[in-house]
Amino acid sequence: MAAPENEKSRLDDAARAGWLYFIAGHTQDEIAKMLQVSRASAQRLVSLCLAERLITFRLEHPIAACMELASQLRDRFNLVHSEVVPTDPAAPNTTAGIAERSANLLDLTLRSETPVIVALGTGRAVRAAVERVTPIERPNHQIVSLVGNISADGSASFFDTVGRLADRTGARHYPMPLPFLMSSEDERNRMVRIEPIAKVKAIAAKADLRLVGIGQMDQKAQVHVDGFVTREELFEMMRLGAVGEVTGWAYDEKGRLIKGGTNKRLTSIPPQAPAQTTTIAVAVGAAKVAAIRAALIGRLVNGLITDEATAQAILDR
Repeated sequence: MAAPENEKSRLDDAARAGWLYFIAGHTQDEIAKMLQVSRASAQRLVSLCLAERLITFRLEHPIAACMELASQLRDRFNLVHSEVVPTDPAAPNTTAGIAERSANLLDLTLRSETPVIVALGTGRAVRAAVERVTPIERPNHQIVSLVGNISADGSASFFDTVGRLADRTGARHYPMPLPFLMSSEDERNRMVRIEPIAKVKAIAAKADLRLVGIGQMDQKAQVHVDGFVTREELFEMMRLGAVGEVTGWAYDEKGRLIKGGTNKRLTSIPPQAPAQTTTIAVAVGAAKVAAIRAALIGRLVNGLITDEATAQAILDR
């Protein structure tokens, strides 16, 4: 009875080797060291991965450990969607794997002949996913931004995603042409009520899929590094209990939106709490574990694409 289990383990190893070689871009020598096998064994595993068609353009083999973690996350947090990819030991914060699976999700959604609306946040992982989407002509679809993408100095975010996805699909797209933060709460309230912005918000409210990143709220917070909030604004949010942000909206360890600070001046569309639309977070890394877990607890998102190490850390907290 041991043979089937041995075969399953062998295919698991082949799938890992295939992921490290074809997606993460490692050499066979590097893979041998990571899997603690000889170079010849690593070469055979990569060949087996191809021979068994575990990988085509994307990894199709459900690696057992990843699938188990995804199932635990789904059960623990009542998720509608959960995917876990292998962690790259040489680059634990890489977005390559989660971007690949997020692109697959976008591909499946965008293949629909029925018009769909996809709402996007910003960030490195979401941008990387969009870059991997297979070009397809879908002029009846709509792509809408959840986030104002203009920083305090007037520059646009490099990680804007809406226009790029529209380029790859021919879909109509609706950016959020507003500064990320306004100077006051009153100004924010006036701006989000003007007709073009109200129309963008109305389209986003009908989205079939929301794909968002999650940011930590510490001294390396992306909203600060990318110039959207100042050091003083970031520290104020941390003092108010912020541990993470989704589309710029800061929240505490229980996933509750912070009532003060930059949230008063933020132009981004607020997350639903609890999420009603399929809202998938794509995020990875030890620094984001607390932020991801809080978003799951508060039901700000109802889906997650992450990697093994991050998933295990979330479940262990």
